[in-house]
Formats: sequence, C-alpha cells, structure tokens
Amino acid sequence: MKKSLISSGRRARGFTLMETVIAIGVLAVLLTAFLAVFGPAAQGIRKAISVQEADRLAFTLEKELVTLRSTGSSGSSNFDTGFDKAYDWILSSHNSNLAILIYQYRGNPDTIRTDGTIEPFTGEGVAGQDFIVQPVVRRKDDPNLAEDLKALEGRVYTVKLTQLVLNGGTWKKGTAGTITDPTPGDGDSATGTGASAYPEATIAFAADFFALPNTSPQYIQNKLDTTKLVTPMFSRNLAVRR
Repeated sequence: MKKSLISSGRRARGFTLMETVIAIGVLAVLLTAFLAVFGPAAQGIRKAISVQEADRLAFTLEKELVTLRSTGSSGSSNFDTGFDKAYDWILSSHNSNLAILIYQYRGNPDTIRTDGTIEPFTGEGVAGQDFIVQPVVRRKDDPNLAEDLKALEGRVYTVKLTQLVLNGGTWKKGTAGTITDPTPGDGDSATGTGASAYPEATIAFAADFFALPNTSPQYIQNKLDTTKLVTPMFSRNLAVRR
C-alpha cells in the first residue's frame, strides 16, 4: 500500500525547475534557427509585394495622366490631348486642393459613369461576382471622388510630380509647380501658352508617392495638407510624350 502511494506521488510531482529551464533553452535555440532560415525568405516576400504594389501605382498613374475623360472628371474635357492633361497635372500636383489621389474601390462593372469609370458598389456582395476592385487616379477636385470613397478598398496614396531638368550633365528635379525647357540652349523653341509653349516632345518627371495617414472621406476631402508629407514611400522617374 505504501509503495503504491509513493509511486503515485512521484508521477504527480511535475517538472523540476532545472527541467523547465532546459526546455526553454531548447525552444529558444529552435526558434533562433527557424528565424535564421525563414526570416530572410519572409523579408523577400514582403519586398516583392512592395515592388509589385509600387509598379501597380506607377502604371496606374502613367495611364491616367494621358487619358482624356469626356465629362465629370477634373475638367478633362477642357484638354485637347492627353499631353495637355499631363502637363497640367504635373504643374498642379503640389497643390493640396488639386492633389492627385490613387486608390482602389469596389465598383459595379455593369454601370458606367459619364467619365468612363464604373459606379461604386456600396452594398453587400462577393468580389468578382457582384463587384470588382477597381484602381483609379483622381484629383481632389474630381466630383466623383466622394462617391468612390464610400466604397474604398485599402489604402489611399497621393503623388507629387516634379519635372526633371538637365543640370550639369545630370537629370535632377526642377522647381515644384513649374515646367521649363529641360535643355535650354539646344536651339529649339515653341510659341503659345501652357503645353503649346513647351518645346520638347517629352516631359520627364519624378513621381514621389505617399500613403495618406488617414483614409476617412472627411480627412481626404477637407483636411488633407500635402505640404506635411515630406518623406515618400518610394519614387519613380517617369515620362509622358506628346
């Protein structure tokens, strides 16, 4: 009887402090080895996703800069060519009231607005069946912005565009809010105003992309101050042609 009680007591005593310390040490070694092997791979995946997102944003911006929209989209109908539109957007992109916004929203592919974009989808539904996630670029003064924000999907970005000019044999940023002859002294000239007065066939520019700290419609429409955004998430050198 006594032998049985002693045996039962030994089985119930649990782990000693030394055994617990050894187990924690072994676990720490295993975790360190795991992070050493899989940590760089995880960072590579995050970097790849970041590059993919940057490519998507840059492509969406380039496409919109030269796309003329018939009506109801930041006065696009006032431009004769896509180059005229790009010229104007590059000039005004540092103005908070005319900030260029890039985002995605849930849209109804069966309903097209007068500017060629799809109507926002604000109800309950299934992606790919009831709605599609649509990337779009709009200026802050666009009358369709408020409706899009009701169906916003993900983050909102803004981009500041600055012309690249030749300086000492190197292409560098010019002055924000201006577009000048990037290669003065090469003998070409043009007359007129605005894009017509620009003598070259291409405008090269730096695009600095920023993620907005707040995606609420109230902030974007009434409180956004792009002068406070000074460190871009990434930058790309792009160009538009006549």
